[in-house]
Amino acid sequence: MKDPAGQIEQLSEELRHHEHRYYVLDAPLITDAEYDALMRRLQTLETQHPELLTPDSPTQRVGGKPRDGFIKVLHSSSLLSLDNALNEGELRDFDRRVRDLLGGAPYRYVTELKLDGLSMAAHYRDGKFSQAITRGDGTVGEDVTENARTIRSLPLRVKSPLPSFEVRGETVMSRHAFERLNAGRDEKGLSRFANPRNAAAGSLRQLEPRVTAERRLEYYTYYLLTEGRPAFDSHWRAIEELRHLGFKVEPNSKICQTIDEVIDLCNGWEGQREALPYDIDGVVVKVDSVEQQRQLGFTAKAPRWAIAYKYPARQATTTVEAIEVQVGRTGALTPVACLKPVEVGGVTVSRATLHNEDEIARLGLEIGDEVVVERSGDVIPKVVRVSSQGSYRKPFRLPSQCPVCGGKVVREAGEAASRCINANCPARLKESLLHFASRGVMNIDGMGEALVDQLVDRGTVRSVADLYDLQLADLVSLERMGAKSAAKVIRNIDHSRQNALPRVITSLGIRFVGERTAIFLADAFGSLDAIENASLEELQLAEEVGPKVAEAVVQYFSEPGNRELVGRLRTAGLQFHYAPHRPAAGPLQGKTLVITGTLPTLSRDEARQLIEQAGGKVSSAVSKKTSYVVVGEDAGSKLVKARELGINTLTEDELRALAAAG
Repeated sequence: MKDPAGQIEQLSEELRHHEHRYYVLDAPLITDAEYDALMRRLQTLETQHPELLTPDSPTQRVGGKPRDGFIKVLHSSSLLSLDNALNEGELRDFDRRVRDLLGGAPYRYVTELKLDGLSMAAHYRDGKFSQAITRGDGTVGEDVTENARTIRSLPLRVKSPLPSFEVRGETVMSRHAFERLNAGRDEKGLSRFANPRNAAAGSLRQLEPRVTAERRLEYYTYYLLTEGRPAFDSHWRAIEELRHLGFKVEPNSKICQTIDEVIDLCNGWEGQREALPYDIDGVVVKVDSVEQQRQLGFTAKAPRWAIAYKYPARQATTTVEAIEVQVGRTGALTPVACLKPVEVGGVTVSRATLHNEDEIARLGLEIGDEVVVERSGDVIPKVVRVSSQGSYRKPFRLPSQCPVCGGKVVREAGEAASRCINANCPARLKESLLHFASRGVMNIDGMGEALVDQLVDRGTVRSVADLYDLQLADLVSLERMGAKSAAKVIRNIDHSRQNALPRVITSLGIRFVGERTAIFLADAFGSLDAIENASLEELQLAEEVGPKVAEAVVQYFSEPGNRELVGRLRTAGLQFHYAPHRPAAGPLQGKTLVITGTLPTLSRDEARQLIEQAGGKVSSAVSKKTSYVVVGEDAGSKLVKARELGINTLTEDELRALAAAG
C-alpha cells in the first residue's frame, strides 16, 4: 500500500483528470457519486495528514475565508479594449488597413466567438495556479485569486515546460447556470440578475468565495503569455497549446484565410448564437502572426491587429395582447406576455416572460401597453420596459387557483413567487416524483429522470401514490427497461414502504420541511395524522419549527389534492406512526448544542452522533436556549450570534472531553 503522500497524490491526479473531463471536455467518465466518493477519500486523508495539504489540491476549490475587500494589482501588460465593427463595410475597412500596413505580405485571421463575460488574467508558477486578476481599467485589476480557485474549469495545476506563464480569458456563466441562479433568487424573494454577464461579474467579485463556488462560473482562455508577452509566434499555436495544457477554449475558434471567410462566419453565427450554451455578442477577429501584430502596433486605446464584430441589439417594440400563466416544475406560477408577433434579431417573437407579480408592478405594465422586448440568455425573451401606455389598458391579476389543476395558489410573505401547493399537479408531478424517490428520502433506486419522464408522459403515473400500483408489465414496456431492471425497480418501490415516518414526511415535499425538520415533527407528534390535524400553535411546539415552517405545513394539508395523496399513501402501507426518539442519558443530557465551521477531525454527522450519544441535542440555529456552540475553522454568523448572546463556545477537543465526562 502506498504511503499517505503517495495516496494523496494519486487521488489528486485522478480527481484532476475527472474534473478536466467533466468541466472542460464535457465528457465525464464516472458518475457524480463515484466522483464524490473519491473526493471524500482525499478529504479524509488530508484531514488525517494536514501537513500534506497543498493549495492546488482538488479539495481546496470550495473557497477561502471572506475578504474585507479586493487588493489592486498591476497587470504584466495592458488588457486593451478592441475597436468595434458594426457591419460588413467596417470589417472590410479593417482588412484594408491591415493589408496596407503589412505592405502586401500574406496574412491570415483567427476568429473567436466573443463571449459576453468578465475578462480575467490567471497566473501560474511552477505549474501551479498562483493568482487571478480582473481586467479592471486594463492596467490595474483586482486580485480575485480565492474566488477564481472555485472555478472548476480553471486548472489548479498544469504540466507545462514554461516555469511561469499567464493565461487570459473570459469568465462566463452559462445560460443554464444563469436560469438556475435566478430561480433560486426567486425562491428567496431576491432581485434577479439582468443577464449572465452581470451575474458572472457579480459572482467573481463576491467577498465570500463560497458564494462564488455556488454560482458555477466557467473560464474560457484565449491568450497565453510569458512575462506579459505572447508565448508563441502564432495566436492559433497559443490556442492549441492552451487546449493541450488542459484549459477550456471556446470550441468554435477558426482560421480564416480571407476577409470573405470572416464575413461568412460572422453572418453564420448571428443566426446560430441562440443555440449556444452561453451568450455571445459578436466575433473577435485577430491577425494570427505575432510578428505581424507587432508590425501593426496599437492606437492609443486598441490594437490595430484585432477588431470585434458586434451583432446588432436584439430588441424590438410591440404590444402586449394578453398575459397567460405557466406553472413550473416547482409549482411556481410565471406570468407570460402574449405579444403581437415581432421580429427580434432575425427571430419572430410572440411570447416573453414577465417573471412574477413584482416584476409586472415594477414595469407598470398592463395588457394593451407597448413594450420593448429583448432576446437574451433567457429560455424565452423578456419584457425590458413599457415604451408607451395603450389606449385600452387592462390590469393583470395572478389567479388564486392553479390554472393547470385548480389547486390552491400561495405566496409566502417576503417571496417573489406564487406557487401551486398541490403535489400531484401535472405541471410539477415529475419534480415531485424525483424528490419522492431520491436518496435520503424514499430511496427508490432506479427511479431516475428518464424513467419518470416516460411514466408521466405515457400517463402511467398521474400521482406520486401511483408508484405503489405499478406492475412489472408497466415497466417492461418502457424504453431501455429490461425485465431484470424492471423487477429491481418494483422491488425497491415495495421496500420503500418500510421507511420510517420522518422519510415519509420529507417525501411529501412540504416547503421548508427537510430531513431534519421531519425528524422533529415525527418526534413531537408520533404520527402523520397528528401532524395533518395540528394547528399553527401546536406545530410550533415541535423543536426548530417556527411560524414559517408551521404555516407551510398547514397550507400543505389545506389542499384537498394533498390530503387525497396522503390517504392513498396510507392505503399503500407506508409508515404513518413513529416511536419518538429520546435522547440518551449522559453528560450532555438537557443540553442543546450548535455546530459551526469545519472541525479538525469530525464530520458534521460524526459530531452530531457524539453529542446525541452523550445525551445532548443538536440545533441548526443559535438562540437563548443554546447551551454551547461548537466552533471549527471558517465559523460564520453563528459564532457572531453566540458571542452577542454570551453563549459558551467549545473546540472539538473540549467537546470530546465534555461528552466523555462523568
